[in-house]
Amino acid sequence: MLPRRRRARVGSPGAAAPSAARFPGVAIYLAEPRMGRSRRAFLTRLALSKGFCVLDAYSPEVTHVVMEQTSAEEAICWQERMAMAPPPGCTHPALLDISWFTESMAAGQPVPVECRHRLEVAVPRKGLPSPVWMLPYACQRPTPLTHHNTSLSEALETLAEAAGFEGSEGRFLAFCRAASVLKALPSPITALSQLQALPHFGEHSCRVVQELLEHGVCEEVETVRLSERYQTMKLFTQIFGVGVKTADRWYREGLRTLEDLQEQPQRLTQQQKAGLQHHQDLGALVQRPDVEALQQVVEAAVGQALPGATVTLAGGFRRASGEHGPRSQTGPLRGKLQGHDVDFLITHPQEGREAGLLPRVMCCLKKQGLVLYHQYSRREDPSHLTQQSHTMDAFERSFCIFRLPQPPGAAVGGPRWPCPAWKAVRVDLVVAPISQFPFALLGWTGSKHFERELRRFSWKERGLRLSSHGLFDPEQKTFFHAASEEDIFRHLSLEYLPPEQRNA
Repeated sequence: MLPRRRRARVGSPGAAAPSAARFPGVAIYLAEPRMGRSRRAFLTRLALSKGFCVLDAYSPEVTHVVMEQTSAEEAICWQERMAMAPPPGCTHPALLDISWFTESMAAGQPVPVECRHRLEVAVPRKGLPSPVWMLPYACQRPTPLTHHNTSLSEALETLAEAAGFEGSEGRFLAFCRAASVLKALPSPITALSQLQALPHFGEHSCRVVQELLEHGVCEEVETVRLSERYQTMKLFTQIFGVGVKTADRWYREGLRTLEDLQEQPQRLTQQQKAGLQHHQDLGALVQRPDVEALQQVVEAAVGQALPGATVTLAGGFRRASGEHGPRSQTGPLRGKLQGHDVDFLITHPQEGREAGLLPRVMCCLKKQGLVLYHQYSRREDPSHLTQQSHTMDAFERSFCIFRLPQPPGAAVGGPRWPCPAWKAVRVDLVVAPISQFPFALLGWTGSKHFERELRRFSWKERGLRLSSHGLFDPEQKTFFHAASEEDIFRHLSLEYLPPEQRNA
């Protein structure tokens, strides 16, 4: 039996250097988006066996870019995104269809490049908006907080949410991915023809967009929004501690309102009771001044429990200036000025000093009367480090409801507000070792779809397992070291996207 061939390391130099190849002056780069990792690996081995130079990473040395199932417009967009200038005296590489590659392989040498091989010339459709090309994974494209297709993406997200309530993961992901593509587009969608080159747009999503473009509303979306089941599931899943399965069980048992739940407290866990008790506060948006006040409180408690430990704001309120290390920051936010909860990452520059820190921090906060509820969690099973998972990580953490004092004269709610001097706020405190901090920061920044896509890309396209704890190579059984988020993107051969561009 032949020994198993080791996959070429992502981002490393090509397996055959230009000087060692049979055909000097020809350096091929196989563009992967439509080709796929497995087929690209097969074609690479085929070309190398025939003496061609194939580079793993796109660089100024590339002379021939080969694409499969790619239009001229898509090829040009791809080249513009790569934005890599050739060395002085050299020209941009030729953008070629796979036909040039297959003919060259059959001939055993590079065949002359003819017009039929080239992808550089695009013929726009007169009278219609040009189709837009988009990379398939959300982690490959910048997605700002505000975009040009809000009504379209919100409609698809409504259908995704409804599919999630029904337990249909396939439909949920399909609608999420289509909505994410719309958020990343540089201009509004005005014609259905613009969707033809976009990934993740199946017949169903196209039909929804077509109805919205033609009529301004989609009957299916409006029916879902007005349905009793959707409204009830949305109400119940917004309660702290209530997931889809629990909400579904309550709905099937005939429960419909918060009053129904309050009349049957025996059905509720302690976490759900706390969530229901403070539902009015927790349903209100947390504003930036609240976040800053919370950070000061947490920093003080952490500093008292372990001098030298640091607190970093994560989640939707993530500060862009905090990408290079764990420290308290000021500066621009990821994009969100308000949200429903606040996440803090805690670590210490000396590995291991952070162990057991969280109970001491919670004790300090309790003494100040700031904790209305908290649930401590830590999974001891170490298998999370080497397994691909989109579920909870294994960090030491507390899910909390904080009692946040309000300044005099603050607008704190309506006439039923339980106490005008304070309000309840959801806070998650997470403790990570310094060696895992960049991965934890990346994993806890979001958005949820961005993180899901980043992990899917890592495994499907790079064969690596990414979690909030690390980046693992299952073939070599080794972990990648990263001192920053940029290092993680670099290991995956991805363009670095700052937090404000991860709103997929």
